[in-house]
This record gives sequence, C-alpha cells and structure tokens, in this order.
Amino acid sequence: MVDIRIKSVTLHHVKVPLKHPFNTHLQKVKERESILLEVTDTDGIIGVGECVAFASPWYTEETVDTAWNTLEKWIIPSMLNQSFSHPDHLESALNAIKGNHMAKAAVNHAFWDLYTKKLNKPLWQVIGGIKETIEAGVVVAAATDFEMKEEIDAAVEKGYKRIKIKISQNTNPKDMKSIIAKYPQTLFFADANGAFTESTINQLRAFDDCGFALIEQPFSEQINRISAEAQKTMKTPFALDESIASYEDALDMIERKSGKIIVMKQGRVGGLSAALRIHNQCIQAEVPIWVGGMIEFGVSKAFNLAFASLPGVTFPGDFSSSSHFWEDDLAFPLIDICEGSIRLSSSPGVGVEWNQSIVQQFEVRNKLFK
Repeated sequence: MVDIRIKSVTLHHVKVPLKHPFNTHLQKVKERESILLEVTDTDGIIGVGECVAFASPWYTEETVDTAWNTLEKWIIPSMLNQSFSHPDHLESALNAIKGNHMAKAAVNHAFWDLYTKKLNKPLWQVIGGIKETIEAGVVVAAATDFEMKEEIDAAVEKGYKRIKIKISQNTNPKDMKSIIAKYPQTLFFADANGAFTESTINQLRAFDDCGFALIEQPFSEQINRISAEAQKTMKTPFALDESIASYEDALDMIERKSGKIIVMKQGRVGGLSAALRIHNQCIQAEVPIWVGGMIEFGVSKAFNLAFASLPGVTFPGDFSSSSHFWEDDLAFPLIDICEGSIRLSSSPGVGVEWNQSIVQQFEVRNKLFK
C-alpha cells in the first residue's frame, strides 16, 4: 500500500522557440508556451508533469493562461496536504472540477511519476506495457511542397519508419501518391486536422488511392455523423483525434463507426488514468490505437512512450527525437532514435526529469504552492 501525501507543487510557465515553424491549416506554431509541473510529497520525492495546452484556443478551448488559473485556484488547493494511495484516487478527487482536461492531465501525470517512483518501478511496466522499444514516427508540417519533400527525405535518411503528412483541401492527391510510391518501405499517415466538410467529401475521397495507411481526423469533431457516412465509402481507415476527448467519445466512435482507429492524446482526455480506461475498452472492441503528439517537451513525450508500450497500441505514434522540435529540450535524458526505434527507460517513474538550468532560460513565471 502506497500512501502519498502532497507537500508542495511548483509551476513553471515557459516559452520556447521551435527550430522550424509547424504548419497546419489551423495554425502556424513558431514558439511553444507550456506549463511544467513538479509535485513533491512529504518524503521529498518529486513527480513531473507537463500541461500541453497552447497559448491560444486554436486547438481546444484550454490555453496556458486558463490552465494556470485552474491549477492555481482549484486543482492544486484540492491536492495540497492530502493523501492518495493511487493516481486514480487523485483523479476522482478532481471530478468536481468540470472539464479542464489538460490541466488535470498535468497533475495526473506528475502523480503517476511520483507513484511509480515510490514503487521503484518504471511507469511503463506498472501500467502493463509489453514493449521495451517503441517505433518512432515523425510529423511533416512544412509550409511549401519543396520543404515538405526535403523534410520527408531527411526523415527517411534518419531512419523513421512512419511519416505523417498534414493535408487539406489545397493538397494535391497526385503529389501525395508520388511521394508514397517513392518510399514503399515507409508507412505514411495523412492528418487533415478537420479540414474537410460535408460539401468537400469528394475532395477527401481523392486521397483514398494515395496509399496512406490512415487519414487522421478528416472532419471537425462536431460532425461525427458525416465521418461515419464517409468512412463507409472509403477503404482508407479514419483515425479520430480531436473527436476523442473522453471515454464517452471513444464509445461513441465505436458505436457510430465514425472511425476505425483512435488517436490517443493523454492531455486531451484528462491524463493517463483516463487513457488507460479508453485503452481497455478498445482492447475489448478490437479497435486499434496509436499515440499522437502535441509539439511537446520530453516529459509529455515520455508519458506517451510509456502508453505506447501497451498491447492495444498497434500503430507507430508521433515519436520524434528530442532534437526534432528543439535546440534544447527542457527534459533529460534526451530521447534518441536508434534504427527507427526508441528504447524505454528502466528507471523508476516516467524516466525523465526537468533540466532546471534550461527551464530557467525560457521561464516566463513560476510559483510554489505549499
């Protein structure tokens, strides 16, 4: 029986430039704002977490500022000087706070890290992971066709076995088919970020013969009915991303058949505890999962890697090296790709920590709660 009493919580608001802009039809991201967490118990053990909300509400309604406010005023006061024996118990204690999944996920992650450090076991083993190495996958989000082709060539040279390409109504399917044919040994995903509508379904269908292994979130999350109708007429499976913000959303996708695959983003569903429940339901329903990225730092990525070790995660996720987005990642040890894969940490907990000297270079504000 593990008894964890929370002594203090530290928040760091950081702003870090990307090496290269990240382009989707929704937003062009040049720098990443984020909230980093450290949760310390009465034994002095520290658990780390990362809030993946963006600076503005272009991806979800949560932002860095709203998450900071929710953490400061509601979530952290509910944790301090309280005892919990399991991360799920902390999650239950926060149920009175509606929504705010990304803020909740950050503390859920920090508590899972702390909890598995107390057990002196790696997180991925505690949650039932079966894979010690995880296949890497990279996202190409260039502004021009020339830059995109250059990035794809570079990714293949670096050993990535799965490449995801951002598409929209302005993307030429013939160009996509040509690129995919050039690298027959590489698995290609398409990510539409909800770019298509009921009136542009025929434009979406034009991608059906390109050779993509799947198309991620073809329609906005509000029109799952259209997604279900379109999926019936296309052989390329849809993988729903933004549509899956809860366990109930996963059940809805399975029942409606609005997609055939789930893209797991732990921050969007409220953390690892919620993600594990969705995973177990997908195992029962025989629905595959893969793990999506959020232009995140090493702590969030390490939690994603641990989740990817589970038996229900069958497609390569958005797992690039630490140097893909950043000149200097804020976490250590750095994540490296070796022969197209990443080896999971054997250290207790999630296996990474915040690099305080680098965090301080990019820090906007911090606050200690105790």
